[in-house]
Amino acid sequence: MIRRTARTARSTAAALAATGILTGAALLTVAAPGAAAATGPTAGPSALAAARQAATEPAALDTLARFFAREGAVTRSAAAPRIEGAAVPVHTLDPDFVAGKPGASVARLDYLATTAVSSDGRKASLWTLPKEGKEGGWQVVNIATGDDETRYAAAGARKLPGGTVFREPQVDAWYVQKGTKVLPLDQDAVRAVGARGTTLAAYRTRVREAYGDKLPGSGYARSGKAGGYSPPAAPAHDGPERRTVAASTASGTAPAAASAAAGAGALVVLGLGGLTVLRNRRHRENP
Repeated sequence: MIRRTARTARSTAAALAATGILTGAALLTVAAPGAAAATGPTAGPSALAAARQAATEPAALDTLARFFAREGAVTRSAAAPRIEGAAVPVHTLDPDFVAGKPGASVARLDYLATTAVSSDGRKASLWTLPKEGKEGGWQVVNIATGDDETRYAAAGARKLPGGTVFREPQVDAWYVQKGTKVLPLDQDAVRAVGARGTTLAAYRTRVREAYGDKLPGSGYARSGKAGGYSPPAAPAHDGPERRTVAASTASGTAPAAASAAAGAGALVVLGLGGLTVLRNRRHRENP
């Protein structure tokens, strides 16, 4: 697995604390990928509309302004964030599929994402989950730099219409699957399955060999190593970009949603006064 250092976590906290986004510090580890709110997200038209509406709430836009202003690129008042486009479902490789459970889909729905744009053109992704309790509704639980979620959703729709776009967080790879086809959407996925993709059966074999002994509940997970795995011969990314995630801990959902973004390697999360912040190594590409 890929190591993450306390130095990275401290530098992240220091940078964001200076902007007023962060107010304290407590360490916890990210759970295995695939977790979601207790009520579970859905991706029907009404849910997508509600998720987008949650992203436009004044509180969400105010947090967005602070997020975009965190490194001094723009002032909080000048950020003027706006929501762009529709919410999209974000799926993650399903541990049940890896385990070979009958009827398991290749990926499970983790959250819905909406893209926000700052006045200077920078983009961020707002992740939403259902609120817990009888009142229902949706809430923003994370804000992450970039628009990976909506970009890859669009790329998957072009490449394999009607397919399920999903992420294999252990190697930070994006795919689209439909029927027996699994096609790559980024270079991480190309390295994993080839430029022409693979069959669903072959993909299951690959992920089962890679992660079958590292699933939740395994000795690997109990040892505290779960959260990401690095193929021994995986080439290093050229010019990796770090993705910043500022996650609300409302209703205790932030660690669950953050797990879906963990990527390769176990990550340290800083739980800070209503916000969680983590740094995740990303290799950005245009799909």
